[in-house]
Amino acid sequence: MDTKIRTIAKAATWQILGLFTMSALAFWQTGSIGGAVSLALSASLTSIGFYVLHERAWGHIRWGRKARA
Repeated sequence: MDTKIRTIAKAATWQILGLFTMSALAFWQTGSIGGAVSLALSASLTSIGFYVLHERAWGHIRWGRKARA
């Protein structure tokens, strides 16, 4: 199992990769650097928020969990 700091580092680098990817796609679509970065940042923040809500909701669902020994 990963340490907490490793998990945070992996999440951060994944998010940075997503920001670059979304910025590139948005720039390709709009031709505007400012619009592309704005879109990528808003998508990233929205994604983080919905991911947290998603995880919290799944925390209340017992299906698929193994009993602790």
